[in-house]
Amino acid sequence: MSKQIRATTAALATSLALSLSGCGYNTFQSADEQIKAGWAEVINEYQRRADLIPNLVSTVKGEAKFEQDTLTRVIEARSRATSIQATPELINDPVAFQKFQQAQGELTGALSRLMVVSEQYPSLRANQGFRDLSAQLEGTENRISVARNRYIQSVQTYNVTVRSFPSNLTAMVMGYKEKATFAVENEKEIAKPPRVEFEAAPATSTSPASGALK
Repeated sequence: MSKQIRATTAALATSLALSLSGCGYNTFQSADEQIKAGWAEVINEYQRRADLIPNLVSTVKGEAKFEQDTLTRVIEARSRATSIQATPELINDPVAFQKFQQAQGELTGALSRLMVVSEQYPSLRANQGFRDLSAQLEGTENRISVARNRYIQSVQTYNVTVRSFPSNLTAMVMGYKEKATFAVENEKEIAKPPRVEFEAAPATSTSPASGALK
């Protein structure tokens, strides 16, 4: 009797496994793990960038006449970005995710403006510490872009599974919903550097040319 029960149980387990596989359950699990890994990578790179900013700001402050408004924007944008707790649950909350993306996009834009304005200061560009930090920041921005794109692809795979038949039936039964993702074009627009116009310095002046942000 016990052998018959075990055989029946094994058959039911096999049938259930095949059923779950056929309805996309395993695909959901695999895609969800990829999203978690991708999200962790995104957060890691954003944190790397945030960690670079204090030293960057400190170095720029050494330039006595550097535009304080530009520095203030970077400091405030970093504060807003790091104040948002980027928990794993955030990717399941579209509103919170949008706020996170907006904050990070604003920081990207502020840093971009800082780099543009720094071109007006030859002594700052010649500073080895500033050059090193700029190179690290550029590399980090590239890694952010790669990590974000991987996350977007993972979420796209997951969301297609949520919407597709017959896996959408599993999604309804298990409560799986589409996950939030980055609106790449919107972030690119936020991060677009400003146009900088340099006014020619008077012939008798020894001060650096001034610049106006548009």
